[in-house]
Amino acid sequence: MRVPRAWLLYLLMVFVGGALLAPALYWLAQGLAFEWPVWERVAANPFHRFVHRSLEILALAGLWPLLRQLRVNSWRQVGWVAPRRLRWQELGGGFVLGFLTMAIIAGVSLVGGTRTAGSSLSAAGLAGRLGSATLTAVAVAVLEETLFRGALFGTLKDGFGWAGAALFSGLVFAAVHFFEPARSSGPVGWTTGLAMLARMLRGLGEWHSLVPGFLNLTIVGILLAVAFHRTGALYFSIGLHASWVVWIKLYGYVSQPVAGAGIWVCGSDKLVDGWLALPVLLAALWALPWLAPRTEEEAG
Repeated sequence: MRVPRAWLLYLLMVFVGGALLAPALYWLAQGLAFEWPVWERVAANPFHRFVHRSLEILALAGLWPLLRQLRVNSWRQVGWVAPRRLRWQELGGGFVLGFLTMAIIAGVSLVGGTRTAGSSLSAAGLAGRLGSATLTAVAVAVLEETLFRGALFGTLKDGFGWAGAALFSGLVFAAVHFFEPARSSGPVGWTTGLAMLARMLRGLGEWHSLVPGFLNLTIVGILLAVAFHRTGALYFSIGLHASWVVWIKLYGYVSQPVAGAGIWVCGSDKLVDGWLALPVLLAALWALPWLAPRTEEEAG
C-alpha cells in the first residue's frame, strides 16, 4: 500500500496544490508588473496559463521527494541508464515509429478530405514552428517519460506485474492529458483555480470525448510503458513521445480542418482523439516486440 498511497498524495499535491497556487502566482505577476513594466507581458497571460504553470512547478518540485519516498535512490532505477550505441538506436527507432504513426493519421485525414493545407504556410514560419516544437518535445518527453514510465510504471510493476502497471499508468497518463481548454472570467479568487480545474476535466463526462479520445490516450500510455519495459531504459519511449509532440505542435499549422468534417473519426489538431488513431496505435503496439526487442539486461 505504500506505493499507491505515495502516488495518491503526489497527485493530490500537484492538482489541488497547483490549483490553489495559481491565484498566488497570478497576483504576484500583477504586483510585479505594477512595479516593473518588464513583467507586464507575463501578467497579461490569461489565468488558465497560471494554472498550467502551477501544475508543472509542483510536478517538478515533488518528483524527487516522491522518488525518495518510493526508495528510488538512483536515476538508473527510473530508466536513465548510461547511453551506448544501442540506446541511441532505440531513441531513433522510437522517433521513427512515432513519426510514421502520426504521418499515417495525418495523411489519411488529408486524402480523405477532413483536413486541408494551412492557408498561411511559409518556410520561415514552418522553421520557427519546428524549432519551437522540437524544444517543447524534448522537454515534455524527458519529463513525462521520467514521471509516468520511469517512476509510476517502474514503481508499480513489482507489486502489480508489468501488464497491470502498464494499464494503470496508461489510465493515469490519459487522465492527466485529458484536460480541455478552459477560460475564467471575472475576478480571480483563491478558489478560481479549483473551479477551472473542474471545468478542464469536464470531458470525462462526455461519451464522445471518452471514446475514442480517452481510450486512445490510454493505449498511448500503454505503448510507451511496454517500450520501457522491453528495453529497460527510457530512450525508445522518449523518442516515440517526442516525435508525437512535434507532430501535434506542427499539425495545426500545416493543416486545418474542413468545415463539417467528422472530427470524431479523423480527430482534431491533437491527432490521437479520433477513431482513425485507434487501429494505428494498436498496430504500433502489435509491432513493438520487433521494433523494440528486449535488451540483454532485460532478458537476463
